Parts: sequence; structure tokens; C-alpha cells
Amino acid sequence: MSEEAVFQTSSEDRIIGKHVFGNLYGIEPDILNDKDLLQNLVLQAVKIANMNLVEVKSWSFGGKKGGVSVIALVEESHIALHTWNEYNYATLDVYTCGENSDPAAAFKFITDNLKPKKYQVFYADRSSE
Repeated sequence: MSEEAVFQTSSEDRIIGKHVFGNLYGIEPDILNDKDLLQNLVLQAVKIANMNLVEVKSWSFGGKKGGVSVIALVEESHIALHTWNEYNYATLDVYTCGENSDPAAAFKFITDNLKPKKYQVFYADRSSE
């Protein structure tokens, strides 16, 4: 068997990587600093995106650049939300390798609920060859 044959894969074996991420500006402080609210939004987004939750963790940070971080580990990859108090700013990262999951739906749900004055969204194809 040639070396080339070992590395050939069918389309069935391909990893479908979908990554939606962005920056959210002008979020109200009462939303931005509510750890429980943010964690609940991420948990709801996991369901909306048809992902399977492994674990979720959240932390509040003090100081000048303090805020909240929420990380959901899902079987398909992750959702990460980070906020910064002083800047009324958040970053949101939704990555999945699940063929039937929808990271764009999770991103939209969280963004709609955070109600930023403006936001940027980016898409990346992280699929295997």
C-alpha cells in the first residue's frame, strides 16, 4: 500500500469545522456583569445550536479590566464568552465540528440577548481536507 493511499479519506470521514466568532460593543453593564445570566445564555445557545454539553464553567474577575468568562465544553467543541466591565465589551467564540450543529444560531441567540449597540461577526471554515 502506498503512503498516499493511507492518507486518503472519503467525504464521510471529513471533519466539518464551523467557527463563528466576533466582538460585541456597547453592552449594558447590568447584562455584562451578570454571571448567572451569561451562563444561562450560553447553556440555551448549546441547545439552540444542536450541540451536546459536556461541562460549563463561569468566572467573575475584578479589577480595571474585570468581567465574566463563560466556557461551555461541548462534544462538538466549545462556546466561549468573555466580557470586560470597563469597556462594555465582549468577545464570543462558537466553534463546532458537528455536522448537524449550527454555531451561527448560537452566536445570533447570544448576541440578540446581550443587545450590543454594534457587533462584528466572522466566519471560518475549519474543516479537514
